[in-house]
Amino acid sequence: SHRPAQPRALSGHGRGAPGGLVRLRFLRLRAGAGLGARAPGAEPRAAACAGRGPRRVPRERQLELHRLREPALSAPAGGGRLELAGAAGGAAGGCRDAWASEALLVLLRAGPGPEPGAELQAWAPGSALRGEPLWVHTVEAEAEGDDGPGGKPQAGPLPLLPCARAYVSPRPPFYRPLAPGLRARRLELGAEHALLLDEAGQVFSWGGGRHGQLGHGTLEAELEPRPLEALQGLPMAEVAAGGWHSVSVSETGDVYIWGWNESGQLALPTRSLAEDGKTVAGEAAGLHEGGPDVKSTAGGEDGAPTPFIAVQPFPALLDLPRGSEAVKASCGSRHTAVVTRTGELYTWGWGKYGQLGHKDTSSWDRPCRVEYFVERQLQVRAVSCGPWNTYAYAVEQEKS
Repeated sequence: SHRPAQPRALSGHGRGAPGGLVRLRFLRLRAGAGLGARAPGAEPRAAACAGRGPRRVPRERQLELHRLREPALSAPAGGGRLELAGAAGGAAGGCRDAWASEALLVLLRAGPGPEPGAELQAWAPGSALRGEPLWVHTVEAEAEGDDGPGGKPQAGPLPLLPCARAYVSPRPPFYRPLAPGLRARRLELGAEHALLLDEAGQVFSWGGGRHGQLGHGTLEAELEPRPLEALQGLPMAEVAAGGWHSVSVSETGDVYIWGWNESGQLALPTRSLAEDGKTVAGEAAGLHEGGPDVKSTAGGEDGAPTPFIAVQPFPALLDLPRGSEAVKASCGSRHTAVVTRTGELYTWGWGKYGQLGHKDTSSWDRPCRVEYFVERQLQVRAVSCGPWNTYAYAVEQEKS
């Protein structure tokens, strides 16, 4: 049920707030920079105006989400505490989950009453969680059997809502219901499209398709979720949506990728990198420190140059080096990251701001292992890409 936002103080501001801590860092906006949609392929505005000075990570419109401890959705004390730091400071208690886009900050919080349910709040990024939310929606508890014991909503990562029957959109209307027959277990939002993974492992996509990001073999838009025929019969375990490209990981560890390849984010030869002289075609196992970081595009089996691919409008199977099997995937605006079953991290695509983790700013059009974790005997368990950055969760390797 919808209701207007009610002015009230944010609870849990004290140091003794129960549950986990979620910290959001807001990077400062350049003067005059708005929060509107960016043209495909456009660089961060602050970086474009940086001139020839030292390269810096762009302090642009992106939001960085730091989860120091995952807030439990079923926490009886009402969830964890969320803090904002950087250009906008603030805090909120009772948070069960948080999701940030360039234009919206969404919190899933414990409801104001004693009933089980939760409250969804949409905030402007610069509001610092002060004043009133842009929009508030009560997530009603489902009947027992449809969700968890006692009718409590199951934990589902935002932007998919706990009831798995609706999702949050960064643009109005913020609350968007799914078709009654869709039982979603994960939902990912790209710049102009959405991917949904259902309980049976089938992938659906809808939204803008002008860069082939929907995977239906055309560049047409889809108004409603449409199953990917190319992946039918192949149960998927993961989906990820980038700016204008998409990735899915099968239950057997295969990687399928489609959409826009302007910066090599599909791990396919791209003309833009070749023309800039920045395509790296070294061994996919990793970079050779001290060696040249600019090489020509690899040729085909007959020695002829590999054809460039700008758009891949249907899923293509991607072979990782060493026959590795993937378990996790994430996409940035124009780069891709995959975690393997053995705990290795591979990244490729646009690397101008160091988001690939290869100790330089080269862009790659093929999977390349991040040697940092190998050198330190760390196993990567999860990865999450921002628009122009990458986060990885790693643990020390178990000694045999």
